[in-house]
Amino acid sequence: MGVVMKVRIPTCHDKPGTTQMVQLTQQVDLFSQMLWELVLLGEPLVVMAPSPSESSETVLALVNCISPLKYFSDFRPYFTIHDSEFKEYTTRTQAPPSVILGVTNPFFAKTLQHWPHIIRIGDLKPAGVYTSYKPYLNRDEEIIKQLQKGVQQKRPSEAQSAILRRYFLELTQSFIIPLERYVASLMPLQKSISPWKSPPQLRQFLPEEFMKTLEKTGPQLTSGIKGDWIGLYRQFLKSPNFDGWFKTRRKEMTQKLEALHLEALCEEDLLLWIQKHTEVETVDLVLKLKNKLLQADRENLPVKPDTVAKLRTHIDAIILALPEDLQGILLKTGMT
Repeated sequence: MGVVMKVRIPTCHDKPGTTQMVQLTQQVDLFSQMLWELVLLGEPLVVMAPSPSESSETVLALVNCISPLKYFSDFRPYFTIHDSEFKEYTTRTQAPPSVILGVTNPFFAKTLQHWPHIIRIGDLKPAGVYTSYKPYLNRDEEIIKQLQKGVQQKRPSEAQSAILRRYFLELTQSFIIPLERYVASLMPLQKSISPWKSPPQLRQFLPEEFMKTLEKTGPQLTSGIKGDWIGLYRQFLKSPNFDGWFKTRRKEMTQKLEALHLEALCEEDLLLWIQKHTEVETVDLVLKLKNKLLQADRENLPVKPDTVAKLRTHIDAIILALPEDLQGILLKTGMT
């Protein structure tokens, strides 16, 4: 069945020099990428531990095992019968939500036994992972051998943890790189950005189009692990983690388009433009430029400081080219 071992998975809460240890007692053959897959897909997970500290630290370690991908579902390092969601999480009338719970009360062994994935650690017998989940990826024998060898050679837990942490990091990177590459392709070409039109929209994320890219630029380029990667991606695209990740990336890319649009405006000869347009159109331009600057500040757009300064200079020059009565009105409006 494997070797019972203790390893330390550093969490985002670790500080240099800390002596706090995250002790995860698991069988090596179980504690491989199966738990990584469960966390990646936002599956409901219960960690049953003998103490609040072990419960909390294990939940945090699980959440961080998919780093640098952020875990977007809920997680409760120490969940008790007094929590407001107790009834919701223990009911059998609906499927468990996407959340990782850490518990210590033996009462939960019965009330949460319908949850699909249960991890028992520490002194709780029998320790292990209880699930009917079938991993999409084949078990990585190399990491198991490496960790087993460490147990036999009495390698320090910190060294074991560093090996495991690097393994999960590389596994997550292999998984996320194809997604990053495809999402980058949804960005409009810079030459399609016109200063006199609204910034172009991102292309839509099409799951089947993405799947087709995996044949040539999939995780096989950086990972030697075999298995049903396509199936794993299909399931991931339905998960809260994908939803959160894609919303974040879409926001970043939309802000980048807004910033490029600002830069395009700065490169225009706006004084020449106003000579060919009416006063009403010029006033409208000034108001739009001011709103652009407000947006850049409010949304913290990735705009270079000299671009903002240049745009302010443009606005001032345009206002000074208008009749005095309009100058007074526009100057009074400030940046509102």
